[in-house]
Amino acid sequence: VVRLADTNRDIVVLDADLRKSTMTDEFSRKYPDRFFDVGIAEGNMVGVGAGMALAGKIPFICSFACFVVGRFEQIRMAVAYNRANVKIVGTHSGIGIGEDGYSQMATEDIGLMRTLPNIAVVQPADPIETRGAVEYITQHDGPVFLRLTRQKVTDVNDQNYKFQFGKAVVLREGSEVSLLGTGAVMENVLKAADQLASQGISVQVANIHTIKPIDTEFIKSIATSHGRIVTVEDHGVCGGLGSAVAETVAELGLGRVRRLGVTEFAESGDTEGLYE
Repeated sequence: VVRLADTNRDIVVLDADLRKSTMTDEFSRKYPDRFFDVGIAEGNMVGVGAGMALAGKIPFICSFACFVVGRFEQIRMAVAYNRANVKIVGTHSGIGIGEDGYSQMATEDIGLMRTLPNIAVVQPADPIETRGAVEYITQHDGPVFLRLTRQKVTDVNDQNYKFQFGKAVVLREGSEVSLLGTGAVMENVLKAADQLASQGISVQVANIHTIKPIDTEFIKSIATSHGRIVTVEDHGVCGGLGSAVAETVAELGLGRVRRLGVTEFAESGDTEGLYE
């Protein structure tokens, strides 16, 4: 973000008293007039970020994922409903945060953000992919939830990697089982594939960095070509990558399920007219 801000003066960063943990400290030192620490007031940070976005800025609002997504109502109304161009950065996600315990673990944040119209959900797997994701979302017209970790992770992509929004990344080819991972678990997914391969099982490994919108065409192809799909994520099994994949498979007709319901923000009107 510091590098991108060198040439894009619309980029601003907001933090909620966690600049050393979220690593926004470097930005605050280089661009003190474009950095805003709102204190321990994440809901206020969401509102200020939305206002700045509607005024033409590109705000990155940063906190632990559980704290920023916990302000769901403010995100719902100020960011998603308004299509405000806010980049919501949730760090320290999942159980990977370790000893700090459940009060600071976000295991439902993807599910919450997936429910909101207009918000994209991106979870990179390593530093290389993170750089590409940040470069992309800076140009993306609309709000994005960027989910990051606390712990260091091993690179699963090489230096020539190019981030493509909404596209699955096949890390290993295989024909019997497709292992789909997202975020910090990708190293373990590759290890699992090695173990299965040692048992004579042909395993495909794919990194799903964009959970919303998910790569429907890729899911369709593996649902028809592989005997099993296994999803792996540092998130609750409800609402995350597993739910997104299961919903997609069902919607394709392979599971004989079709979901009907609300997919966008509704307008005001009488019940009968809206139901129609």
